[in-house]
Amino acid sequence: MLKKAALKTGILFLYLISLLPFWFLYLIADAVFVILYYIVRYRRAVVQQNIRNSFPEKTPAERSRIEKQYYRYLADLMMETIKMITISETSLRKRMKPTNPELVDHYFNQGRSIIAAAGHYCNWELAALGFSLLTAEKRIIVYKPLTNKIFEDFFNKIRARFGATLVAMKQTLRTMITLKKQLTFSVLVSDQTPVKHEINYFTEFLNQPTAVFLGIEKLAKLIDAVVIFYKIDRVKRGYYTYTLVPLVEHPKQTAEHEITEAHVRYLEQIINEKPQYWLWSHRRWKYTPEDINK
Repeated sequence: MLKKAALKTGILFLYLISLLPFWFLYLIADAVFVILYYIVRYRRAVVQQNIRNSFPEKTPAERSRIEKQYYRYLADLMMETIKMITISETSLRKRMKPTNPELVDHYFNQGRSIIAAAGHYCNWELAALGFSLLTAEKRIIVYKPLTNKIFEDFFNKIRARFGATLVAMKQTLRTMITLKKQLTFSVLVSDQTPVKHEINYFTEFLNQPTAVFLGIEKLAKLIDAVVIFYKIDRVKRGYYTYTLVPLVEHPKQTAEHEITEAHVRYLEQIINEKPQYWLWSHRRWKYTPEDINK
């Protein structure tokens, strides 16, 4: 009971912080950066190893610069995520702008559903809210459940604020079958790490063997949905654009793993262009092919 009460108090505290204006939240973010980078040194070893393995061609100074830029952005990301709790639709539309929203109607008018691959890149959570405003058709956000049910319910309520339907990863296939005759626009974060017993495929990603989910490919072929990439760009502090990039229009005509390779390669390209905006503190490379073949 005490733990539950503490969690609810924490959620109330986050709600109160979210009422602060953006300019004040960024002052807090400046302080959070100092704490994360210099004092707590939050996952510094993980970040350094990930960047070093991903960019062996870069100099130590270049990798160090990416690391520091990442922590500066991570602090901003934390504050922006908290702001999502109470952000207004007007503010959201101003800060997260689509560049080609007409693409949604283009495919819907053809009777085609859409599956969007996204990465842990820029503010993917804020972009999920923006995604909810793209269409009045069924919008689905596939999420990975948290170990804490209270926080999971809390964050899912935030993500669903503008009409999206939240579906847990393991329920995605069943949900898609149920909605097969209905137009849907679904978004899945493609760079999650599969648990060991669910790994069926490795690819080369950022210069290292990487386990990837095949869910996007399987779902696209199941409902014959167009596969796009949900590309987010940071314009300046607190302002983003997102572009819907077509990857595969006829999934049933593709070879095995072709769709998976398409969205993995596109994410890799984005990260190489502006690496500071990817989630480097995530333990992405937990397993190697050797671990699976033991």
